[in-house]
Amino acid sequence: MIDILVYLFENYHDFSARPKTKALKRRLSAIGFEQEAITVALRWLDGLKSTPAIERPRDQRALRIYLHEEQRKLGPDCLAFIAFLEAADMLPPALRELVVEGAMLLDDDPVPLAKFKIIVLMILWSREQALEPLIVEELLDDGDHRLLH
Repeated sequence: MIDILVYLFENYHDFSARPKTKALKRRLSAIGFEQEAITVALRWLDGLKSTPAIERPRDQRALRIYLHEEQRKLGPDCLAFIAFLEAADMLPPALRELVVEGAMLLDDDPVPLAKFKIIVLMILWSREQALEPLIVEELLDDGDHRLLH
């Protein structure tokens, strides 16, 4: 599923410009993605599109307390990344909740940071949030190919 989501982001920079689900299924299948993975990925994206983000006023004093299951599933790396995005004003509370819900649906336990970043990217992309190039680079970086200068 994650590979399909990355492919879609890289090839359709504008979420609303992607083809309709039926045409997209055919295209992804022709490329070589498995039918089951295509169905899961597109169903998840369609769910994002139809899920309204509830805008709540930003209260700098508000604190999100994560359930034990969320802490275990997300792990310290993903929780720290959420805090980083919130501090950078890239992830408002309503979208944070969508990110947590999306990550909780993954089979991984705990969710690897690289996969978590893709979930974040897809949610920001589906909500047509302005994405700074450095943030996109960080979200697409799996940490394996970094060079020290």
